Amino acid sequence: MPTPAALLSALHDPGEPPLRPLPPGVPELLLELPASPRLAAHLRLVHDVAATLTDWLAREYPALDVDREAVLFGAATHDIGKALHPAELSGPGSAHEEAGRELLLARGVEARLARYAGTHASWTASGTTTEDLLVSLADKIWKNRRVPELEDLVVHRLAAARGREAWAEFLALDDALTGIAADADARLAFQAAYPVTA
Repeated sequence: MPTPAALLSALHDPGEPPLRPLPPGVPELLLELPASPRLAAHLRLVHDVAATLTDWLAREYPALDVDREAVLFGAATHDIGKALHPAELSGPGSAHEEAGRELLLARGVEARLARYAGTHASWTASGTTTEDLLVSLADKIWKNRRVPELEDLVVHRLAAARGREAWAEFLALDDALTGIAADADARLAFQAAYPVTA
C-alpha cells in the first residue's frame, strides 16, 4: 500500500520555526503503522519542544540528572497509541496510553523508553521520574497550556538540583516556558495543516 503523501509531508516538512528530526526508528514506525498525518505532526512538535526543554536544562541545571535520550524518545512516541485509537486524536480518551506502551513493547522498544506512552498523562503517580515530568510538560507547553500542578513538580526537582528556594526556580522555569510558548500559534497551525485521517 503506498504511503500517503500527507504522512510523508508531516514527517519531513521542515516547519517554521524549523523542527528537529525525530529520533532514529520513530519515522519508520509511524510509516509502518501507518499513523495519521496529524499524529505525526503532533509527535514532531512535542519532540521539538522536549528538545528545547532539555537543552535549557543542560545549560541551566547541569547537576540535574536527566536521561535526554529517554525524554526525546518519550516525547516522540507519547501518543503513538492514537494510531490504534484515532478518535482520540480529535476527542477525549485515554485508551491510547496503555495501547501505545504495549505497541512499542511489541515492536522491541525497551521498557524504559516505551513507558512514556503510558505515563505522559499521569504525572502525579507514584514513581514518576523527572523524565516523565518533562515529557508531560512538553506535551502541554507546545500549545501554551500551563498546568500549575505539573509545573510545581518540575520546580521542586529544579530546586533540589540547584539547592535554591522553589520560588527562584519557579521564576526561571516560567521564563523558559513563556519563551517556548511564544511559538504556540505557529505550532498549532503546523499541526492543523495535517489531516486527522490518512
